[in-house]
Amino acid sequence: MSWNSDDELRPTAGRCLVLHPQLKMLSSAAAGKGSALRDPEGRLEEAVRLAEAIELDIIQGEIVAVNRPKPATLLGGGAVERLAGYIAHHDIAVVVIDGALTPIQQRNLETTWNAKVIDRTGLILEIFGARARTKEGRLQVELAALSYQRSRLVRSWTHLERQRGGFGFMGGPGERQIEADRRMIDERITKLKRQLKDVRRTRELHRQARQRVPYPVVALVGYTNAGKSTLFNALSNADVVSEDQLFATLDPTMRSMKLPSGHDVILSDTVGFVSDLPHELVEAFRATLEEVQQADLLLHVRDISHADSNAQKEDVDQVLKDLGVSEASDFAIKTPVPLIEVLNKSDLLTAEMREEQYSRAERQPGHLVLVSAIAREGFSKLLEAIDAQLSARRREVDLKVSWEDGALLTWLYERGEVTERSDKEKWVELKIRLEPEDIARFEQKKKTI
Repeated sequence: MSWNSDDELRPTAGRCLVLHPQLKMLSSAAAGKGSALRDPEGRLEEAVRLAEAIELDIIQGEIVAVNRPKPATLLGGGAVERLAGYIAHHDIAVVVIDGALTPIQQRNLETTWNAKVIDRTGLILEIFGARARTKEGRLQVELAALSYQRSRLVRSWTHLERQRGGFGFMGGPGERQIEADRRMIDERITKLKRQLKDVRRTRELHRQARQRVPYPVVALVGYTNAGKSTLFNALSNADVVSEDQLFATLDPTMRSMKLPSGHDVILSDTVGFVSDLPHELVEAFRATLEEVQQADLLLHVRDISHADSNAQKEDVDQVLKDLGVSEASDFAIKTPVPLIEVLNKSDLLTAEMREEQYSRAERQPGHLVLVSAIAREGFSKLLEAIDAQLSARRREVDLKVSWEDGALLTWLYERGEVTERSDKEKWVELKIRLEPEDIARFEQKKKTI
């Protein structure tokens, strides 16, 4: 994306054509479960919204049927020729292809159409590059973008010349020598990995510090624009950016929240998922997504009013499986994280549809909750479900605490649920329900007394 010289922060709008290639021979396995469930119109609409997220001026969106992908251009010769005329006539500057392009396909289409061509991966990377705010987020996105662009050195490399926002997939000063590009990219990748290692080491120290003052972590996950940030703000009285826009939130945010039981938890807002999330981004954001892996409870926030809600659910489930935190995972790194499905945006449903979803939630109490984050409806049931899920993790144990260890006794009352107490001459006997982590911490505290 190009930038105004007199307003460095504001991207200039480009006249844009968005194309969704409908591959008739594409199997559901190749497309992914969620992608296979979506209708072409829904995919095109999402691609248009992604393009709008970086302020492109959308002139037209079109579904292009592809009987057999062409190695040189992906699209058929007739479609390429027809679109060339449209692009020239309407002065189109950028063409977004809602799919994956090889470097050769991208170059050939740009040459034929005399316009910048960007595929789905490049578009999402461009959005992330413009939106990332934290140091780690910026480093992760730049690493992902470099890994992606290294494979297509037919284009100019402009990362180190850009001061902020995006990664230059849609503009640049001209071709550079491929070997010089590759050397610069490799050097930058090495530096980024070293910087990320330092940042992650610091974040791990922060996580360890949080465990020493332990609160359960409740992480919000879901498809982009499902309403996670709105729900996060409403539950925690925070002010995270919440817009009707894809990828409004990229960097994870944490806030404390008190449950009806009186227990404190840490609420974590995470980046939204999307169908066909670029492999480069999944890898680059793996460290950030560790917050999901380390969570004690997941809230899968769904836009239940969206026509593709079921397909979006499949896409999120697949990412959770890839991260090793869902029950469907073949390589879970620990016990699967409990999950509550939060059916959001109920205020957008018809009365009949709302009643249907409410009945579904009633049949799965504690696991399915119907809410409206914007109208703040259904929160009491959601908080009760969170309380119940976290309480289910607790184990009842019998403990003895000396009268001299008043601080430890107070800590147990703060952290657990005392069901029985018997005061003896030298100690207090408790029957108490505690988190597994707190049982281990109790034993550690006793050793240090």
